Amino acid sequence: MRPAQRWKGVPVTTPRPSVRRKIAVATWRAPREGRLHARMAVDATAVLDYCRSRRAEHGVQVTPGLVVGMAFARGVLEVPEFLNRVVFGRIVPFPSQDVAFAVDIGDGDDLAPTKVRDVDGKTVVEVARELEAGAARLRARQDSDYETTSGIARAVPWFALRPMLSAASLLNGGIGVRAFGQPAHPLGSLFVTNIGSFGLDEGYVAPVPLARVPLYVCVGAVSEAPMAVDGQVVVRPQVVMTATADHRLVDGAHAARLARFVRAALADPESIEAPVRR
Repeated sequence: MRPAQRWKGVPVTTPRPSVRRKIAVATWRAPREGRLHARMAVDATAVLDYCRSRRAEHGVQVTPGLVVGMAFARGVLEVPEFLNRVVFGRIVPFPSQDVAFAVDIGDGDDLAPTKVRDVDGKTVVEVARELEAGAARLRARQDSDYETTSGIARAVPWFALRPMLSAASLLNGGIGVRAFGQPAHPLGSLFVTNIGSFGLDEGYVAPVPLARVPLYVCVGAVSEAPMAVDGQVVVRPQVVMTATADHRLVDGAHAARLARFVRAALADPESIEAPVRR
């Protein structure tokens, strides 16, 4: 903790910034690049039923956030424009479909990604098992990539961190090689965060420039809400999802195609359970 200061005459103690906060300060500047934002609210009844059945059958933590992430992962295979990144002004495809999920490792004060590789070749339950194992490693401080990067970020002064992150953007996110303790494409081609676990209904993700991720998805809390069903107003569990996409790669037509797929998938989660390829 930092020494107590006074704000409007009231003594306050400011905690030292976390590694994530230090990286954030060195990462983001004033917005300059085009972003496409979208919001969608859906009936979560089928999603909740699916989660309960998979937990009971397989003993693994299948959550609404995971199911939403998998729906988007399957959907972008139908809209392949979302599977690209920009490198040296050129649109370049990702070599594989990897998805990163945000994991809370500091009671909301620190987040870290767990990346699941080759999601298109895995079932929902297989992805859930990998995500569960990855989250356990992060919380036990046994994830070597995250610990290496955190150590570097703690040691490097703020004025040197920004150029280091610029180099990481080119090497990690652009060219796709390991650097600064991070693997190639550290956040994959899709990043999913579940703010519903903090009780928030909805929000938008701030893109991480160094990762060059084309699509970010934010999943809100499941809550009761009135909605129209067969011409009648009923109360059902609802989940709100928001997306932030790279407007250099996609536009509204692509977003609409993806939204239609995701809406249908969440109405019938079993339709996305099987892998697309093996």
